[in-house]
Amino acid sequence: MGEEPAGSLGQKLPEAHEEAPTMPAVGDLAPDFTLKDQHGNDVTLSALRGTPVVIVFYPFTFTGVCHGELCEIRDDPSAFERSGAKVLAISCDSRHSQRIWAEEQGFTFPVLSDFWPHGAVAEEYGVFNAALGCANRATFVLDRDGVVSSTFASPDLGTPRAKAEYEAALAKVS
Repeated sequence: MGEEPAGSLGQKLPEAHEEAPTMPAVGDLAPDFTLKDQHGNDVTLSALRGTPVVIVFYPFTFTGVCHGELCEIRDDPSAFERSGAKVLAISCDSRHSQRIWAEEQGFTFPVLSDFWPHGAVAEEYGVFNAALGCANRATFVLDRDGVVSSTFASPDLGTPRAKAEYEAALAKVS
């Protein structure tokens, strides 16, 4: 009798013992990525070296708290402008949904899609919520060399990040 291929009935697959990635810490080089923005353009993090970057992970497009947070950034970009920082908003929604939402809301910063492989960048940053299939509400502020200078996150999906947290983090990269 021939052997059955691994994974077929009657054979046990090896167990995966991979630990979930942890959030990059202050002082770490931020993990690089390339994602599509709301217009279908590739945005590569490492291509932005020389400029401070604020990575804003948010759970869901077209939801109240996310809307409020991103509109606050849109309506008062002064702290970002003072530091010369570029904002990258990221969720696991499709870029097509994000395009409509960004156009409706008048967002002038890139809204990036971490849709496929689903949540891969959020997972690499340690903020993917596998139970809900979304990114947790977390922010990474990077200096001009792509090194994490500050991180902060909400305690739950329903709590927005405070504007003061952005201002304090941006002051470190000005």
